[in-house]
Amino acid sequence: MGHPIIQKGIEELTSLLNITEEELYRLIAENISQLGKELVSRITRGLRDIITVAFQFVVMGISIFFFLRHGPVILGKAYDYLPFSVQQKDRLVKQVSDMIISTLYGGVIVAVIQGTLGGIAFSIVGISSPILWGAAMAIASFLPLIGPFIIWAPAAVYLLIQGDIVRGLGLAMMGVFGISPIDTFLRPMIIGNRTKMPFLALFLSVLGGIRFFGLIGFVLGPMVLALFVSVMEIFKSVAEINRTENEIMKWKEE
Repeated sequence: MGHPIIQKGIEELTSLLNITEEELYRLIAENISQLGKELVSRITRGLRDIITVAFQFVVMGISIFFFLRHGPVILGKAYDYLPFSVQQKDRLVKQVSDMIISTLYGGVIVAVIQGTLGGIAFSIVGISSPILWGAAMAIASFLPLIGPFIIWAPAAVYLLIQGDIVRGLGLAMMGVFGISPIDTFLRPMIIGNRTKMPFLALFLSVLGGIRFFGLIGFVLGPMVLALFVSVMEIFKSVAEINRTENEIMKWKEE
């Protein structure tokens, strides 16, 4: 027999739930068993995720090492294997290089602008250390999809919870219409000015790159677009040359 206080608690609980003491014990045992299974499952998933991240980090480190070591050789072989003329190969390489440089350049510019606007917004609403928070938003701007939203949104929610409706809504409005849209519109514009590509195509390539490749998609998405456009232009020029040659041959035959 258990402690009187425990026994009294059990009796009150069984009376409240309208079940017998045996049913209560069985219910507790089932829930403990279910809790144990859930804990084991979560621990297993956590360990698997840790192992996966560690493995990917090792693979990334090895890949970077060999790419840096043998990169020029690999690029030289790829250059030689391209079934184009030297002029077409050089144009393709230049197009891809311009796309990569402008993408990285655009990312830095966007980060600086978003961080500056974020710091100014935090200063306007009276949040302490606006320079620090602005730097945090500049770094967060490189995160795919989320960006500075992960910084200014919790701050706006905190102000609203504290009852400061005006400052909370003001920060939210500045974040939605001033800080976050910079990345969506300015990055493709910067890339397009250098690569002479349509804004919509670059915008969709950035979103698609982020969707399929994650953070590196900022570079890979526009790079894939540049490769596609350059190859299509080469095929178009070759087709035009072939058509011209055929017309000349027909003219000579006539």
